[in-house]
Amino acid sequence: MTELLWIAGITFAVWALSCVAMVLFARRLPPGLLRDLLEFLPACVTTARALRGNPEVPRRAKVALLIAVLWVLSPIDLLPEFLPVIGPLDDVVAVVLLMRFAARSVPRPLIDAAWPANPRLLRRMLDGRQGDGPAPAED
Repeated sequence: MTELLWIAGITFAVWALSCVAMVLFARRLPPGLLRDLLEFLPACVTTARALRGNPEVPRRAKVALLIAVLWVLSPIDLLPEFLPVIGPLDDVVAVVLLMRFAARSVPRPLIDAAWPANPRLLRRMLDGRQGDGPAPAED
């Protein structure tokens, strides 16, 4: 039994060190698409958690945001994470769809204030626009 605990401890330590190494390497990335992609899911989870505590956010939006957070944190995936490129794709697609659904009923300034990453990513996700230009005129 102690041998099994020893192996589990070593496995956990290696996993924890690799997580720390990935975070340190990600912080050293130059600004650009790769860094934006690495910030995307954590920014979505942070935004969803911040909005869930806001009384101005409607209940249906809070439920969608809770599902988005749980989807990312859940170890069960439609596509296994170890598959290169497409592994995290189900998380990204689910989060984008749920965030867009929630954003329909949440005041935009609340979302902007809760978003911790580059605002360009938020606009791209919610509006489908690129760049930092003005919003298109609504009909």
